[in-house]
Amino acid sequence: MIDRRHFVLASVAALLPTDASAARRLRQPAPRTLDYGPAKLDVYARDRATGAPVVLFIHGGAWRLGNRNNVNAKPGFLLANGFLFVSIDYRMLPKADVATQASDVEKAYAYVRANIAKYGGDPDRIVVMGHSAGCHLAALTGFRGGLPGVAGLVLDDTEAYDIEALAKAQGGTLRPIYAQAFSDPSQWRALSPATYIGKGKHPPVFIAYSKAPIRAAVARDLADRLRTGGTKVTLFDGSAYSHMAINRRVGEDGDALTAAVMAFLKATVT
Repeated sequence: MIDRRHFVLASVAALLPTDASAARRLRQPAPRTLDYGPAKLDVYARDRATGAPVVLFIHGGAWRLGNRNNVNAKPGFLLANGFLFVSIDYRMLPKADVATQASDVEKAYAYVRANIAKYGGDPDRIVVMGHSAGCHLAALTGFRGGLPGVAGLVLDDTEAYDIEALAKAQGGTLRPIYAQAFSDPSQWRALSPATYIGKGKHPPVFIAYSKAPIRAAVARDLADRLRTGGTKVTLFDGSAYSHMAINRRVGEDGDALTAAVMAFLKATVT
């Protein structure tokens, strides 16, 4: 699950023809950077937008890498489809633990909800999307009630929905990338999104998983638990995607995951 996007994307960009790179830059809108307290966030908005639905994105990176610039084609695509797009930073391991990161996400969401109308967004139509570590943080904060009024959740590929169950499936210990983030077993339940299922009403949830078998298993288990509690769930079989591609390709023309995400967004906020 180690997310090395900032290295991979730099390598890919170097291989692109100059005109292709220029075309990509032309399609990508410039954000407005704001300070929400613990960190910064970027707001991508169309000129003269008003009352538009919002996607708030939480980047991945194993809880220790990445930043709010890791957005790929998402801003341009979502703006073209009538949305505002917000991408947030949050404090990284080892300086900030996962509990602190979840608190950062909740503060960022509260800031966006309080201020997004200034940029043409509708605070009552915010969907939170996360990939990898960001997926875990979106699920954790969303299920435990830390995103009040959130319209929906887009959960894009993590194994960390139930940390205790994950450790049990791996012989009682976590793989190093998870062990670094969840080093204290006494905190596993509190930091597991699945712990909070059924303890409140949850918004509609879109769950995508990549080709790793364990990700398919934990995603299906999460979907079953949510559906049992009455939550509306869309489960996307992303076994044709790698863990990196299932994030990178959102917003690309002709992509099946992009079409499924957009259908979910439109059904959720329109």
